[in-house]
Amino acid sequence: MRTPQKIGLIAGGGILPHEVIAGAHQQGFEVFIAVIEGFATPDDFPEPAQVFGLGEIGRLINTFKTENCTHIVLAGNIERPDFKTIKPDLRGLKLLPKVIKAATKGDDALLRLLLSVFEKEGFEILAPQDLCSSSLIGAGVFGRVSPHEDNVADIQKAREIAAMIGAHDIGQGCVVCNGLVLAVEAQEGTDKMLERVAALPENVRGSSGHRQGVLAKRLKPGQEDRVDLPTIGRMTIEHAVKAGLAGIVVEAHKAFIMDKEAVRTLADQHGIFILGYEDV
Repeated sequence: MRTPQKIGLIAGGGILPHEVIAGAHQQGFEVFIAVIEGFATPDDFPEPAQVFGLGEIGRLINTFKTENCTHIVLAGNIERPDFKTIKPDLRGLKLLPKVIKAATKGDDALLRLLLSVFEKEGFEILAPQDLCSSSLIGAGVFGRVSPHEDNVADIQKAREIAAMIGAHDIGQGCVVCNGLVLAVEAQEGTDKMLERVAALPENVRGSSGHRQGVLAKRLKPGQEDRVDLPTIGRMTIEHAVKAGLAGIVVEAHKAFIMDKEAVRTLADQHGIFILGYEDV
C-alpha cells in the first residue's frame, strides 16, 4: 500500500496557494496550511489553517512533523520583513543571524537558506509548479494580440537587462521602451515598478493611444526555481495599461499566469500582448 503523503504548505497572499492546494488534492496529497501572519489569514482558505509568525521556525517545523507532513511547498506573496520587528522562537533566534546575512545577498540567497533548513529536517521540497503546472505560461503568444516588429528590439533588450540584474540577485523585471531602460525591479516589486513607469512623461513611454515598451520578467540566472517563479496576474495587466506598455514577455514554462482567462481577456481588451518566450 502506498504510504500517504502530506504537504505542509507555507502560504502567503494571492491566488497561487489556492492553485497549489487544488493541484495537491488532484495528485492525492493531503495538505496542512501554514498561513504566514500579515500576508494571508485562515479565513482565506476553505479548509483549516494555522497562523505562524515569520520568526516561528521551530513551531513551524514541529507542527509539520506533528501533522505528519512529508513535503513542503512555499507559495504566495511574502514581502521581505523588517527583521527588527520579527519575534522569533528559540529555533528562529538561533537561525536569525544566518537569515540576516543571507538577506544581504538577495532574496534568492534567503530562500535557499530557508529551504535548506526544511531539507535538513527530512522534508522533501516541492515546487508550486509540480502541483499546478497548468498555471504556467506556454510558448508563444497568450491571447489575441501579437508583438509588432517594432517591439522585437525592446523585447530582447528588456530580457537582457532582466538577466543582468537577476545575476546580482536584485530583481526579475525590467521595462524598456524604444531602447531606453525605463525601470528595473528591485525590492519594490513589479507593480510598484510599473507605477514608476506610469509616472514618467509620455514622451519617453507609451500611452493608451500609442502603446510602446515591454515588460520582461524572468528567472534570475541560477535561481532556486522551487520558489519565487516570475508571476503575472490581473494587477500586472492593469499597471501595464496605465504605463502605456505594448506588451509583457516572460519565459515559457518558467512563469505563472494567475487567473489565466481574466488576464487574457483584460490584455486583449487593452491591446497588450503577452509572450511566452522560448529560446531555440
